[in-house]
Amino acid sequence: MPELFEPQNLIASLRPLAAAVALSPDAQAYRQFYGFTDALAARSCMGLLSAGGYQIAVQAWWPLQQPRATLVVLHGYYDHVGVYRHVIEWALAMGFAVLAFDLPGHGLSSGVRASIGDFAEYQTVLRAVLAEAAVLDLPQPWHLCGQSTGGAIIIDYLLTGEPLAQIGQTILLAPLVRPRAWGWSKLSYRVMRHVVSEIPRRFSVNSSDAAFIDFVHHHDPLQPRNLPTAWVGALSRWVPHIEAAPRSNRSPLIIQGEADMTVAWRHNLKVLADKFTTPQILRLPEAGHHLANEAPALRQRYFDWLSQRLG
Repeated sequence: MPELFEPQNLIASLRPLAAAVALSPDAQAYRQFYGFTDALAARSCMGLLSAGGYQIAVQAWWPLQQPRATLVVLHGYYDHVGVYRHVIEWALAMGFAVLAFDLPGHGLSSGVRASIGDFAEYQTVLRAVLAEAAVLDLPQPWHLCGQSTGGAIIIDYLLTGEPLAQIGQTILLAPLVRPRAWGWSKLSYRVMRHVVSEIPRRFSVNSSDAAFIDFVHHHDPLQPRNLPTAWVGALSRWVPHIEAAPRSNRSPLIIQGEADMTVAWRHNLKVLADKFTTPQILRLPEAGHHLANEAPALRQRYFDWLSQRLG
């Protein structure tokens, strides 16, 4: 495994994204630690963006060929951009520029770890990132890709956020609407919120890629170790908001593993079929929740499926 980088040193070295130039030694160490190479990118940058009272860590890549679109990547809960190398490399190979960012409280971004006051804050950050895409003159259309909570943020944006004209296709990987056992989770939240502000995180085996599970559980310095009750409260307010949202005429591409033990995927697919016009859905019987880091054969199946629709 590459030598561990120092997250605080890296954060201190970051400049505003629009002024970012060559990667600092700390940024290079970060990229190496998470397995990124320069083979598929003509250039890349890493920097900060102020949004909603947060300092958001943003990264951009440009493909070797003339880019024909941009993929905006939103990671899942507890995640960060560093563990989305497979999605980013697929997009670069497709000829897309890539714009990816750490959510508030995640990765290199500021904020209480893995927490949020209200899911509306995610919308503020997403809009700021899309505004930065315009500043960077990233090629249109801007496709959106979200895993789990990242998918929830995109769903909210499409249903209630008046999407920009530049927005192209949407990819939802195991999107969150309701988590699994949501009734029990809400009851637990009502009891715990008066007693504790967070509980220890229970690491799950949410992928059949054993190397990824070992890395996240034992070696990734940017993994939050606790679940804040404030985040659960924000989710409990967001679920009825999104389930009552008006219908959209967009048709997202949805990929869902049937071995997913994190979200209530059957319920969620019904909600999304009602909220969107003829979404295209690929169901993978063997796949777990963390599709962005599933086993290589499973990733290749859905990447091929996506390539046929975005080619």
